[in-house]
Amino acid sequence: MSQPIEPPQTERPTKIRYGVLTFLCVLAFIMYVDRICLSQAMTSIEEDLGISHGKMGLVSAAFTLAYALFEVPTGWWGDKYGSRGVVTRIAIWWSLFTAMTGEALGLYSLLAIRFLFGAGEAGGFPNTASILSKWFPAERRGVAQGCFNASAQIGGAVAPLLTAYLIQWVGWRLSFALLSLPGIAWAVAFWWWYRDDPHSHPKVNAAERQLIAAGTVIASGEHPAIPWRAVMRCPTVWLLGAVLGCGAFNTYLYFSWYPTYLKQGRGLDEIGAGKLSSLVLMGGAIGCLSGGFIIDWLVRRTTDRQRTRRRWSSSMFVLAAVCLLIGKHCDSPTIAATWTAGSVMCAVSTLSAWWGVVTDVSGRHLGALFGLMNSLGGVGAIASQIFVGQFADWMKSRGHEGRAQWDPMFYVYAGVLVLGAIIWLFIDTKKSVDDSSAAAA
Repeated sequence: MSQPIEPPQTERPTKIRYGVLTFLCVLAFIMYVDRICLSQAMTSIEEDLGISHGKMGLVSAAFTLAYALFEVPTGWWGDKYGSRGVVTRIAIWWSLFTAMTGEALGLYSLLAIRFLFGAGEAGGFPNTASILSKWFPAERRGVAQGCFNASAQIGGAVAPLLTAYLIQWVGWRLSFALLSLPGIAWAVAFWWWYRDDPHSHPKVNAAERQLIAAGTVIASGEHPAIPWRAVMRCPTVWLLGAVLGCGAFNTYLYFSWYPTYLKQGRGLDEIGAGKLSSLVLMGGAIGCLSGGFIIDWLVRRTTDRQRTRRRWSSSMFVLAAVCLLIGKHCDSPTIAATWTAGSVMCAVSTLSAWWGVVTDVSGRHLGALFGLMNSLGGVGAIASQIFVGQFADWMKSRGHEGRAQWDPMFYVYAGVLVLGAIIWLFIDTKKSVDDSSAAAA
C-alpha cells in the first residue's frame, strides 16, 4: 500500500520525475501525430491508389487490430524486462513504418505496413502506465496521466493541419517520411537519459527518492506470473475494457474519418478540413488535462474514490452524447466542429479516472493488464473505423451525397456514448487481481 507523502526536511527533492513526465508527453505527442496523420491523407491516398472508403476503413482497422493484439505482450515485456529498452525499440519500429507508409504501392502493401505500424505503437500506453506508477505518487498520478493524455490529444490536434500543409508542400508520400524523424530522435534521447528504477537514476537525490517511494509501490526484482484465471474471472476487467471500447468507438471517428467527413460531407478544402479537425482534437487535449486535475481534486475530497470516478465518468459520457447531437444539427461547419470538440472534451476527460481504476485493479501486473484492457477497447476502435467506411459507401449506393451521406452516423455514435455511461455505473474495484488470486489460492 502507498503511504502518505512525507518528504525529508533536510534537502529539497530534485525534480527528475518531471523530466520523466516531459519525455513521456513528447512521446505521446509523436505517437498521435504519426497515428492520426493518415486521416488527413486519406483522400489523397484513395485517389492515388484507387481505394474506396470501405477498403480504406480496413486499412485504418489494420493498425488498430495490431495495436490490440500486441498491447499485452509489449506491456508484459516492459513489466518483466524494463520499459526503457522496450519503449526505445518500439519507438524506432513505428517510426520506420511511418516512413514506409509513403512507399505503399496499393491496398495490400498499405494494409501490411499499417498493421506493422500498429504493432509498434501498441506498447506505448501500457509501458507509460508502468513508468508513471514507478515515478509518481498515487496522490499526484492523475495529473501526470492527464498531462500524458493531453499531450497525445495535442499531437492528434496538430496532425491534421500539419499533414495538410505537408501534403501541399511535398505530397503525401514524402510527408510520411518527414513525420517519421522525430520518433527516431526521441528514442535515442530516451535511451541515453531514462532509468527504469528512480533509485538508479544518477540525478535523483535522496529526498526525491523518499518522496517517490512514500507514494508508490516499489516492485521487487522478481516479477510474479500473471494470475490469468483470476484475471479472466474478474468482471471489472471486462467492464473496463467495454467502457474503453465505447470511448474508442467514439474517438476513432475523429482519429480516422473526420477530415474526410469535413471535405466530402461539409464541402471544405484540404486546409479548412485540417483546421477544423485540429479544433475537434484540441477539445480532447483540454479534456484530458482538465480531467486529470478534476479527478485528483475530487478523489482527495472523498472517502469513496471509486464511486466518484464512476459518477464523474458516466456524467461526462452523457454530456458528450448531447454535445455531439447538437453539433450534428448545426449548418455552420465551424459551429458544428466547436460542439463536436466539446463532445470529445467531455468523453476523454474520463481517461485519468479510467487509468486510476486500471492501476488499482492491476496491482503488480499493470503493464500487461493495462495492455489487455486497452486491447479490449481496441475492439470498439476497429468497429468504428470499419463502420464509417462501409456506412459512407452504403449511403452513397442509395443515392445520398454530402451531409445526407454522412450525418446519420452521428446517432450511432451518440448511442454508444450513452451505453458507455451505463457501463461506468457498474464498475467496482474493491479488489485487485492480486487480491482475487490470493483468495482463490
